[in-house]
Amino acid sequence: MAVENNLKAAIRDFVRRHAGDCGDIAALAGDASMRRYFRVRTGSGPYVVCFDETLTGNPFEEHQFLVMHSLFERHGVPVPGIAALDRGKGLLLLEDLGDEQLGDRISGLTNEGAERLYREALDILARIQSIPPDTSAIPFGRAFDMDKLMFEFDFFIEHAVKNYFSFRADESFFRGLRGEFVKIAESLQRPELFVLNHRDFHSRNIMLRKGALFVIDFQDARMGLPQYDLASLLRDSYLRLDEGLFERLLDEYYTLSRERKIHRMAREEFDRLFDLSAFQRNVKAIGTFAYQSRVLGRRRYEPNIAATLAYLGAYAARQSELSRAHALMAECTGGAA
Repeated sequence: MAVENNLKAAIRDFVRRHAGDCGDIAALAGDASMRRYFRVRTGSGPYVVCFDETLTGNPFEEHQFLVMHSLFERHGVPVPGIAALDRGKGLLLLEDLGDEQLGDRISGLTNEGAERLYREALDILARIQSIPPDTSAIPFGRAFDMDKLMFEFDFFIEHAVKNYFSFRADESFFRGLRGEFVKIAESLQRPELFVLNHRDFHSRNIMLRKGALFVIDFQDARMGLPQYDLASLLRDSYLRLDEGLFERLLDEYYTLSRERKIHRMAREEFDRLFDLSAFQRNVKAIGTFAYQSRVLGRRRYEPNIAATLAYLGAYAARQSELSRAHALMAECTGGAA
């Protein structure tokens, strides 16, 4: 309690210095993030305060959020404004974008209205993926390479298969499952096709304010296939799109990304890598949800496990190279996959 009171006192002092006196300091429910967010209201309007311990002691060029915010802002990607910064206390004063996420708005729209918003999101995605590489900046030196992809697959085995589903089998089963995951990761290891990815470009990280879309939670951006972020958006663990809308948006992005010279893939190769990327991305998400639920006690993520598992069969039906991995996953998740 003392630590919490000290943090709120630091926030109150920080806000007073940069925006005026504030009333209540209300904690905001974050996504699966280690940062903490608070809403404050001042005479000049509401703000969001982010408490991020990694701000302390790190120069600007090594702090992921600040580097990505600057990069996105320079390239026309809509992000919340930064009003003030106190590196020593790990505090950021951010523009308040409100509480409406893309998924909240979609639920009340017709297919035509939803398609319009998603087309705007695809345009933002194309802007991100069109940012030219700069080897001196943080995101361009990290990628969805074999090490990263296999870390995420192994995380799934440990936290979803063994912990959440309590699956027990001979070691040969796990070697077989991991061997299938290695094959998938090898197919996705195509650095000649890599572009910048947000990394979590889904409906909860796209906010609406006065009808405009804004991107949040972008600090972990890295290089990868263009299909990675696209799969995050169109095969979202939090919001399942109507299949007709999904197909139209997939077509829209393929045309848009070719026009923007993000890639030059033929449609057959593009669709294959989309299914493989979506499979890996969904498996990674299931591992994260299982960890959040069982290790951190955040049970609100449990419904997303079944919703995400439900995507996998369609990928395997279209891409035979996924069929063995899917069959093994169905076995260790009790047929849920």
